[in-house]
Amino acid sequence: MTSDVAVVVTAFDQGDLVREAVLSVRAQTRRPAEVVVVDDGSTDPASRAVLAEVSAAGLARVLHLPNGGVSAARNAGIAATSAPLVAVLDGDDRWEPDFLARTADLLVDPEVVAASSWLRMHGVAAGVVRAPGGRAVDFLHRNACPASIVMRRAGWAAAGGYDEEMRGGFEDWDLALRLLTPGGRVAVVPEPLIAYRTAPASANVHSMAHRTELYRYLVDRHRPLFERHLREVLLALDATAARRLADWEDLAVAGPGAPAPEVTFGDGGMAAAVRVASAQRVG
Repeated sequence: MTSDVAVVVTAFDQGDLVREAVLSVRAQTRRPAEVVVVDDGSTDPASRAVLAEVSAAGLARVLHLPNGGVSAARNAGIAATSAPLVAVLDGDDRWEPDFLARTADLLVDPEVVAASSWLRMHGVAAGVVRAPGGRAVDFLHRNACPASIVMRRAGWAAAGGYDEEMRGGFEDWDLALRLLTPGGRVAVVPEPLIAYRTAPASANVHSMAHRTELYRYLVDRHRPLFERHLREVLLALDATAARRLADWEDLAVAGPGAPAPEVTFGDGGMAAAVRVASAQRVG
C-alpha cells in the first residue's frame, strides 16, 4: 500500500549505514510517497559514494547541504517534500517493516500530534527501550518519545519546525513540546519498531555531557508550560531520583553478576547504558 507519508533520512559521514536506513524505508508495508536523504555536509569519500549509489539506484532523492546540524537537515528535507504526513529517520538507524503502517495509522485520531514506537538498541548496548509518549506534562521532566516520529506537515509548520540553533541535542524534545503545547498527545506503538544503533560516539551520549545546559534551554524556552505544571515536574523528577536510588541499592545488595535495571528512555538512561556497556567491553 502506498501512503501519504514523506520520509526524510538525515546523514552525515555514516557510510553504508545510510543505505541500510534507506532500504528499511523502502521495505515498509506502507510504502512512502517520497523518500529524501539529506546529506548534512558529509566529508568522508566512502559516505559520499554510498549517497551517490542510493541516488543512482532510485532509492531516494539526495539533497547535499553544507553542514548545518540535524535540525537544519530535517527542516530542509521536509520542505523539499509535499506529502501531508512526514516521518524522520536518522541515517544510522532502521525501521521494522510495519513502522510506518503502525504509526501513521495513529494520526487518524486528531488528538495525536505525532507517533513513534518503542525501540530496540543494538551495537554497544542492546535491549528494548519503552518510550511512553503522552501529553505535554509528560514531556517536561524527560523526553518521552524517540526522535524518529511521524507527524502532520501542518503541525510541523505551525510549530516552526526544528530549532536550527539547537545543534547540541534535544532538538526533537523541543519540537515535541511545541507540538504538544496547544494540546493533544504523542502516541507510541508498544512494540520495538525502531532499530537504534548505539556507539560510544553516538549523539545520545554526547548530548549527556551538557544535559543540564540543554535542559535549562528547554525550561527557559517553554517557561510558561513548566510554570503551569511545576508541581508535576518536581514530583516526577523526585520519583526518577528515588527509582534510581532504589536500583542502585538493589545492585549493591545483589553483588557482582546481578542483572542491570531496565533501561529508561529520555532521562539519560540510554546514554548511561551505552557508557556502562562501553566500559565493560574495555574492561
